[in-house]
Amino acid sequence: MTNDVLVLGAGLAGLCAARDLARAGADVLVLEARDRVGGRVEQEILADGRALQLGGEVIGHSHHAYQELAAELDLEIVPSYVDEPGEQAYDLTDGVVIGDGWLSADDHASMDRFQDALRKISGEIDPEDPWSHPDAERLDRLSMGDLMRDCGVTPRGYRRMEMRVRGTAFWGVERQSLLAQARAAATADGAPMDDFDAWESLRLVDGSGALPARLAAELDGRVRLRAAVQTIHVGRPCSVELTSGERLTAETVICAIPVGPMRAIEIDGVNPERLASLHRQRQAPAAKVALAYDRPVWRDSGCNGLVESEHDVGTAWAQGNAALSVLIPPEAYMLHFAAPPQVRDEIVLAMLRRAFGAGADEPHETRWRFWGTDPLTYGYVSHWAPGDLTAVGPMHGSHEPPFFVAGSDHWAAGYMEGAVHTGRAAASAALGARTR
Repeated sequence: MTNDVLVLGAGLAGLCAARDLARAGADVLVLEARDRVGGRVEQEILADGRALQLGGEVIGHSHHAYQELAAELDLEIVPSYVDEPGEQAYDLTDGVVIGDGWLSADDHASMDRFQDALRKISGEIDPEDPWSHPDAERLDRLSMGDLMRDCGVTPRGYRRMEMRVRGTAFWGVERQSLLAQARAAATADGAPMDDFDAWESLRLVDGSGALPARLAAELDGRVRLRAAVQTIHVGRPCSVELTSGERLTAETVICAIPVGPMRAIEIDGVNPERLASLHRQRQAPAAKVALAYDRPVWRDSGCNGLVESEHDVGTAWAQGNAALSVLIPPEAYMLHFAAPPQVRDEIVLAMLRRAFGAGADEPHETRWRFWGTDPLTYGYVSHWAPGDLTAVGPMHGSHEPPFFVAGSDHWAAGYMEGAVHTGRAAASAALGARTR
């Protein structure tokens, strides 16, 4: 049997693309290697009914594609951890501080200079085509750290920014392309990554997993689980072979498989330069820990649950419902991955104990997800080191009908917004190609 469209991957991008195609009348089938939908968006319903977030979790006011889709699906959006009472904590090498009192007026002024300079650059960049900027190659060779030095960011300001970048699962300010950072800011009207209102101020009241679950329900009968792709032949028709040996055919293929696992799939019939562009991108290996408590233990210390750390843990934040998320950045990933479970738990609990006190010692549920070494993801978010954007070039994330690509890896903002944005765009492009 030949389908109109085969969508590869049932993460947010693949599900969004499939939904729009099905609504337009296309005969679409989604193939997913896992035994569940959602990809890097995952939640577990605990015995007490709470949804514990194990993957992608929050959005911000600048994430318009996600909000539009949530509204279409009648999913309620509420404030995220930014609505928690209290102040942010900093787990510094020389002690824990609640609030920004460890930073002077000069520190804040120096960081403001950097943010103003970044905002100016972002205003000149088209996020859909950063390569068209006349100074793109130079900006891509530079790091965030280079611009910080040009702006005279103070040593403590540098520490603060380094924690913020590490806490978002990147390799730090010296390994983050200035062009990539300005491109991301351009999607949010110049808002820097520490503008929580723009980037992380919202969440679904039922948890992020509610969105892929609702999409999958609408696609009833059109999603096949445990169907791992081995080869893709792009032609007239296209064919996809599964690891089971089964072969399926379709007029069109939308590949919504993360860029890491995609490298292991044999693809022919596509421009080699386009494949090289797709294969050139890297992702940041990161782990996420979710902990459920009986009460919001972080409030004991006057903290709002948000902690940025200079130790072997990146960032912690409140999920809501007396649960915490903790992100392990790339620099510390293997330290935790190589440790026995009780050791890695103790490293995380030690950080939470420093910030919140002894009440943080006793979560009644703890879940780890090592997204960086999961063979179906090989990464948590996209990472653009200096030189990466110009290396992938303008073919990155573009289509070659009847082969289309989608996924948060292919959009400046990444995260769940990138998946929705590119998934719906790929469906629109595929439908347009079919009508021509």
